[in-house]
Amino acid sequence: MRLEKCWFCSSTVYPGHGITFVRNDCTVFKFCRSKCHKNFKMKRNPRKLKWTKAYRKIRSKDLSEDAVFELERKRNRPEKYDRDLVRTSVKAMEKISEVREKRQDRFTRRAWPGGASSWQAAAKAEVTNEDIWSFK
Repeated sequence: MRLEKCWFCSSTVYPGHGITFVRNDCTVFKFCRSKCHKNFKMKRNPRKLKWTKAYRKIRSKDLSEDAVFELERKRNRPEKYDRDLVRTSVKAMEKISEVREKRQDRFTRRAWPGGASSWQAAAKAEVTNEDIWSFK
């Protein structure tokens, strides 16, 4: 089962889902949902839309450079079948998800030193200061 990536938002497109657009120069674009397809047709730049992975990667909102991503990279070169290689690959796949989660947690802790409580406290303070603007 081949899992494709959406050309616009970089999310996973499962078999039987999404839209495939082929241009006259034989360039293939896969889209995960109509939202991505419509934005592509409107010639919007994915790097400027906050919900795309391209935006999040450019502005360091997500973990962008990691060895785990290299393992998930698409390779068009067929490999010769080797039973030991398959066995080690399957074992590695189980560990990859754990490693990715741990690194993502570490990244978010560094990006938000106070955690969610820091910005929640700032939001509460902002709401309590609203009485300055109320007219009595």
